[in-house]
Amino acid sequence: MIITDTHTHLYSEAFDDDRDAMIKRALDLNIKRFFIPAIDSSYTKAMFDLEKAYPKNVHLMMGLHPTSVKENYKEELQYVETLFKERAFVAVGEIGIDLYWDTSTLKIQQDAFRQQIQLAKTHKLPIVIHCRDAFDEIFEILDDVNDDYLFGIFHCFTGNLEQAKQAISYNMKLGIGGVVTFKNGGLDKFINQIDLSHIVLETDSPYLSPAPYRGKRNESSYIINVLNKLSELYNVSPEEIANITTANSVDIFKI
Repeated sequence: MIITDTHTHLYSEAFDDDRDAMIKRALDLNIKRFFIPAIDSSYTKAMFDLEKAYPKNVHLMMGLHPTSVKENYKEELQYVETLFKERAFVAVGEIGIDLYWDTSTLKIQQDAFRQQIQLAKTHKLPIVIHCRDAFDEIFEILDDVNDDYLFGIFHCFTGNLEQAKQAISYNMKLGIGGVVTFKNGGLDKFINQIDLSHIVLETDSPYLSPAPYRGKRNESSYIINVLNKLSELYNVSPEEIANITTANSVDIFKI
């Protein structure tokens, strides 16, 4: 059984004191595949150092996170494009729209999102979408750009059943993490109505820890709690959840 964490910020400063021990805890639990989203240029060196330390396990994305879309976003996007010319990445991510922290940047967030979707299509790569308080805004753009070259993961999916179906209609897998274990998260009420072929596992560590670690630092080993919760909700073995979701991750990332 191999478990895949399709979204984890292992380079985060939250792990500076125990990164290797934290990764070992995950590896010891057969969590062997870590897909690493980008935030902005300030984290690139830390991402590359992580990849160098764990070349068999760590796979890097590149992109500009919506909360990092500021006045200099065009320079940041140019930086992302330049890196894609220099080396390979497994996806363009994480990208999208976040209206939780700042609604004043919506217009430039929309522009950055569109440009990076096009970048992914140019390189025939998946996108990994960050959506916070922005389902309508993201679906509007996906409607506009939807074609056979659009595919990826709707990271940290927290919507309802209809929104899940709409996300899947754009050839997106649903990234399911700690929220599925929350008492009032909502996902546990309907997720088993979504075929497992559309699901991938993630932690988004160090954020969004599953129960019983909610409110504490998240880490990739806690994906076991997500796995076990899905096993309970779908009434299949943890091994089957692991095998199907890892196969789905291979389908998306081609690795």
